[in-house]
Amino acid sequence: MDLRELSDEIEPISARYANAIGVERDDTWFLLKLQEEVGELTQAFLMLTGRARTKGRTEEERDADFRAELADVLCHVVLMARNHGVDLETEIERKWLAWKR
Repeated sequence: MDLRELSDEIEPISARYANAIGVERDDTWFLLKLQEEVGELTQAFLMLTGRARTKGRTEEERDADFRAELADVLCHVVLMARNHGVDLETEIERKWLAWKR
């Protein structure tokens, strides 16, 4: 799956979520939601690496939480880019893949 396909797949899920809880997905929401997800990723990482309380979660559960939070962060980056009309594939090629040469 490429990033454009991913964007098309997750957009309606995000819209349904926002509608169900009654929030407007404006520019501020996209940024704050991404920040929230990065915080959850940080917590999952700290728990996984033994730097925070495990809250009774097994190592397998903590690993699954970490992987799930990585997916959340990626999806919210893709959603934010979509909201701002940013073609991430083009930007990745320009910013990162240019160094392949």
